[in-house]
Amino acid sequence: MNALPPPAATARPQRLYIQVLVAIILGALFGALAPEFASTDWVKALGEGFIKLIKMVIAPIIFCTVVSGISQIEDARKVGRVGLKALIYFELVSTLALMLGLLVGNITKIGQGLSAQADVESIEKYVDLAQKRKSVDFLLDIIPDSVIGAFAKGEVLQVLLFSVLFGFSLLILGDRAEKLRIFIDDTGKAMFGVIAIVMKAAPIGAFGAMAYAIGKYGSLALISLIGLVGAFYLTAALFITFVLGYISWCQGFNIFHLLSYLKDELFIVLGTSSSESALPALIEKLERLGCSKSVVGLVVPTGYSFNLDGTNIYMTLATLFIAHAMGIDLSLTDQGIILIVAMLTSKGSSGVSGAGFITLAATLASVDARLVPGMSLLLGVDKFMSECRALTNFIGNSVATIVISAWEGELDRDQLKSELNRKIF
Repeated sequence: MNALPPPAATARPQRLYIQVLVAIILGALFGALAPEFASTDWVKALGEGFIKLIKMVIAPIIFCTVVSGISQIEDARKVGRVGLKALIYFELVSTLALMLGLLVGNITKIGQGLSAQADVESIEKYVDLAQKRKSVDFLLDIIPDSVIGAFAKGEVLQVLLFSVLFGFSLLILGDRAEKLRIFIDDTGKAMFGVIAIVMKAAPIGAFGAMAYAIGKYGSLALISLIGLVGAFYLTAALFITFVLGYISWCQGFNIFHLLSYLKDELFIVLGTSSSESALPALIEKLERLGCSKSVVGLVVPTGYSFNLDGTNIYMTLATLFIAHAMGIDLSLTDQGIILIVAMLTSKGSSGVSGAGFITLAATLASVDARLVPGMSLLLGVDKFMSECRALTNFIGNSVATIVISAWEGELDRDQLKSELNRKIF
């Protein structure tokens, strides 16, 4: 059912997560003890360089996976069916994430009593970007100006659109495209081989990213707003444990077994603050869990733009924090508007520079323009929350793919059980 890369191409150290964890700890210590050195461009380059190494193969891996999966489907209607199920699932779970953020924000009254003054100048660029970005822009952004441009820029949704169309084209050609299908399959396996090589540098990348973050922003910024950071991490943990945990239980697997199975990738996401850094490995591991290649190829790339559970929690919780800190009372109607607007503005945000702040600015402006300058209150700690956003997004997409594979009847449950039990800590 699944066309998997050969073991030689996907082999990684069994204790990669330990190496990455040690690198994160060492990076944090280096940043705290020698901030003047840790905040240099050379240290920053270690983390950003690793992320760029991963990103350089994301587009071809998505293309090969999606095209190979679609071109081997007997019923073309399946693509639309899978896509519809995915979007329905994304909307339902994203709404739960938004509501949980509002619930925790209202219960804890996070930010209340801070009596903060916003720094308008420091946030001006994000407000400008949010105002320039029209709602129709997202739809236009999905369509690339050229195929080569989509691959060159690494635009996930644009590559996904072309991949779906190309996969349908091969499906229509039938046996005449067999050699091309084999070539694309082999190319995909080679790309996973590249990832296996690049992953050896994961500890270096994690060290550089963490050292630079601590060295540049310092621990004082984190301590000054520890309540917000703690509330955000707590909310994300509740969402993963109870919401995603319940969904996983309904599908016959344990969420904590899944987290153990993905531990290597989770530590990489934690160290780099980027869920994209583990996207290729996630595609590979989900196939090994028993999810069909066609479902994985469609759901995972789409989820990276439409299923952003961590981002959704952040947006509602941050909005309430700013309102409480600035003494602005938000009614239930205002919070309902937050829910609706955030659901729309978060879509496709992963492809926008400064995505978290831009989408938050658009949401705040739609609710109450007085809230927008308050975003400056988050500048000092946003970096420390980005790790949690990325982790929650990553875990959410992992669960979504397994669930939709099960809905399609294309989940090998015996293989899922075997893999998860074998990978427990």
